[in-house]
Amino acid sequence: MKETIWNIPKAASAPEALLRAGCTPLLAALLAARGVTDGSQARVFLDGGPADLGDPMRMTDMAAAAARIRRAMADGETVAVYGDYDVDGITATCLLTDYLRSAGLHTLSYIPDRLAEGYGVNALAIRRLRDRGASLIVTVDCGITAVEETAYAASLGVDMIITDHHECQSALPGAAAVVDPKRPDGPGEDRDLAGVGVAFKVACALSGDSAAMLARYADLLAVGTIADVMPLTGENRRIVKTGLAMLRTAPRPGLAALMELAGVNIPRLGANTIGYTLAPRINAAGRLGQVERAAELIMEQDPGRAMALAEELCEMNRRRQQLEAGIWDEAVDMLAGHPAGMPIVLAHENWHQGVIGIVASRLSEAYQAPTVMITLDGDRGKGSCRSWGGFNLFDALAACGQYLESFGGHALAAGLNLRRADVDGFRQALTAYYLAHPAQAEEGLKPELLISDGQMLSMECVESLEALEPYGSGNPRPLLCMTDAVLTDAAAIGGGKHTRLTLEKFGRRFDCVWFGQRIGELNVNPGERVDAAFCPQISEFRSRRSVQLVLEGLRRTDMDGLCRDILTGGPFGEHRLTRQELAGLWKALSRQCPCQTRLSRLARIDSRLHPAQIALGLRVLSELDLASVRLDGQFIHIMLIAWEDKTDLDLSPTWREQQG
Repeated sequence: MKETIWNIPKAASAPEALLRAGCTPLLAALLAARGVTDGSQARVFLDGGPADLGDPMRMTDMAAAAARIRRAMADGETVAVYGDYDVDGITATCLLTDYLRSAGLHTLSYIPDRLAEGYGVNALAIRRLRDRGASLIVTVDCGITAVEETAYAASLGVDMIITDHHECQSALPGAAAVVDPKRPDGPGEDRDLAGVGVAFKVACALSGDSAAMLARYADLLAVGTIADVMPLTGENRRIVKTGLAMLRTAPRPGLAALMELAGVNIPRLGANTIGYTLAPRINAAGRLGQVERAAELIMEQDPGRAMALAEELCEMNRRRQQLEAGIWDEAVDMLAGHPAGMPIVLAHENWHQGVIGIVASRLSEAYQAPTVMITLDGDRGKGSCRSWGGFNLFDALAACGQYLESFGGHALAAGLNLRRADVDGFRQALTAYYLAHPAQAEEGLKPELLISDGQMLSMECVESLEALEPYGSGNPRPLLCMTDAVLTDAAAIGGGKHTRLTLEKFGRRFDCVWFGQRIGELNVNPGERVDAAFCPQISEFRSRRSVQLVLEGLRRTDMDGLCRDILTGGPFGEHRLTRQELAGLWKALSRQCPCQTRLSRLARIDSRLHPAQIALGLRVLSELDLASVRLDGQFIHIMLIAWEDKTDLDLSPTWREQQG
């Protein structure tokens, strides 16, 4: 079991205002941990709807973009929607193409070939679209760095409208309009929109009815937003909630076919299903140079044809997985002896350009370092970059620009082009920048709530967490913590790949499962006291519903550390003392003090109490000047001073806190 730092929070109580608003104790405590403390805030956070959609016309240049498109409609022009080959770009292309065609505009759609053309707008594509009659090109999910390409289009008599959501560089393209929520002169309200979200705003601006557009395109918005790992807060949360409901009840034929072949449990469909099941299959087409198949699937209205296209995408995804496994093995071999924590820059002749981004992401997690994977072709190289630990990739690439021919993206992920001869120089420059701007990684396991009451894990409480869906970036699945539980059973399941466990705490037994954890690697045994980090869920098996804890971490309870923390003013979690128990501890101490004992043997002072209760009692007695308590390494020295029947325990801050 991998060693890690646990950052356990203090036990939190549920705010009365949220309980009065109808929240269960668990939901109320989690909302409070996320900064939501009253009923009105909770309703805004949990519910939302079309009325909460922002005004698209507030976005910088949106008025100019809408005016130019309306002029194209009036004049009968041919317009091209130019997208990107990832899920966000594909859904954005399909959304805006469908809307413009429904509005009567002759509309072409174009997504560049990932392998032959690479990322972004290119001059050859502009010429081809001009030759097909396009006099206006609207980009989606790309184009914010296309300064030269926009000038080239103008030389051909083609206007450009740029809609993107990536970081802006110092110079913006000289287009008819540049709509990007990250523009420094923008209002800043929509900075977290995905590319499909910006395309949606264009459709809203043209139609004048955001609610109708959401009802029509919420499924595409949900898929693109989740796949691009946008924060699921604010407007994005409202959009995605609507989209998930649409996917469950009325999915368009292509997505319905893909869900059927992927074995998706439609009633339980959530953000994770899109991120880990649907998005990889849609992405596979772009990664293998057949992006038109994915766009065709989304636009297809015939169920039979949609099923055939879905089968193609699933087969592409299987091939992608095989390619990924081969590149991963080669990369790991190349990293033998790589300095721990340093940026990774690898280059190879035979790596598939469409797959290296996935491997870069896996390597960044496994090696906890920013990673750049470059595929070489002749004297050129194309790279995919993934960040780690808060390191800003976009800023880093900008600082290493002398070694790059071009780059684009954002803080967490980016792409680049460079010459083969500059790979070593780029590697050195990136390492130097990283050393000067190290990643701000927050180490360890960070549960957001310490469970101090077994009722918080009742069926009703766990069911209430469904109100927090959809989970994702900015709104993670709740990670809870239970300390000092007893591990009563552990068994291998899933052919030995996973482990089923039983924990006992609060007078209850809790069924647990730890996916990807082999029983031989637990390093704890039945009968031992453990701390567990977990996500609670409702398990359904043979029509029986029960609470199940999905473990993310497990360790032996550090009883010495727990007692030391309590004695030195740290949190005492669910441990409490009654006045009668404190008096009993005093009597036990009276028979033994003055005394010196190891922290590990603290329980011998009074076998009726938990060691943490003894530490808590000693802290109270010390605050009341009834005892002298001194720690010396692994030893504790205790000497009693006096006890009076009329001692006011409320003079102890710890006593008041543990009573409240």
